[in-house]
Amino acid sequence: MPAPFALPEGLPPSLPMSRAKFLRLAAAGAASLVLGAPARAADRPSVPALRTRPIPATGEALPVIGCGTYVGFDVAGDSAEYQRLPGVLQALFDAGGSVIDSSPMYGRAEAVTGELLAATGSHGKAFLATKVWTRGRAEGIRQMEESLRRLRVERLDLMQIHNLVDWQTHLATLREWKAAGRVRYLGVTHYTAGAYDALEAVMRTEALDFVQINYSLDEHEAARRILPLAAERGMAVIINRPFGGGGLLRRLRAQPLPPWAAEIDASSWAQLLLKFVLSHPAVTCAIPGTSRPEHMADNALAGSGLIPEPGFWERHRIDAA
Repeated sequence: MPAPFALPEGLPPSLPMSRAKFLRLAAAGAASLVLGAPARAADRPSVPALRTRPIPATGEALPVIGCGTYVGFDVAGDSAEYQRLPGVLQALFDAGGSVIDSSPMYGRAEAVTGELLAATGSHGKAFLATKVWTRGRAEGIRQMEESLRRLRVERLDLMQIHNLVDWQTHLATLREWKAAGRVRYLGVTHYTAGAYDALEAVMRTEALDFVQINYSLDEHEAARRILPLAAERGMAVIINRPFGGGGLLRRLRAQPLPPWAAEIDASSWAQLLLKFVLSHPAVTCAIPGTSRPEHMADNALAGSGLIPEPGFWERHRIDAA
């Protein structure tokens, strides 16, 4: 028999942080870090607007669902897959979303993103995040300059050090770039719990605007230390792999959606899994990757309607195996 899902260790009904810290973050732009605040209405009023949560460093409101470009945007310009991608971005923007995350590691994804945004005049709607993924100061600068060229921007919203590769070197450069106005925010990323000790050490010693990590119903180790530490240190959190790398969602799609999903305004398994991720109050934004407009629209709906308190998952169980 598959083991039913229970509330992960480290995900309490309320995030352990000081009252002063909570009030400071709440005052930055959200009446509640759990529920967030509705984003401004999208161009199509029939699409429910995404909620937002504040970036702790500035209080800037960030929509809680974005789009990852790994695999899905690494396609040839003359392919059928490429032809679907304008619809993916349109679905994101129609819902009030903005966050698009990429990396030089993702093949053509940066260039494709830049092409699509330029072709539709949509750069102003996007919160663009990418990464530096190399060693050495000179090579890091070269790679970041190339990312700016591919994305067709002069300034990045967020530059992240991918998987902590040569992070000391690149963090020094990023601080210079931030002071010069070439990046608005800086951060670090990883995608596996095996790196959490190293990630935690960086988070405890360095001032970061963002941290990007994996977190999902079946990969919930980040709730033990990383997510509480991000809240304590005033770091925004972007979640990659919110579907556990895809296998979890494929398994659950073979099952009927539980009746209690309606209690949290979830009409699909993707929405339910994303609402689980967003129910942790330290999470700022989740970036499920997709190359299909209908999936982007479905994902975005997870960021509207009710986002439950963490304690909701103590009362409801999912057979995820």
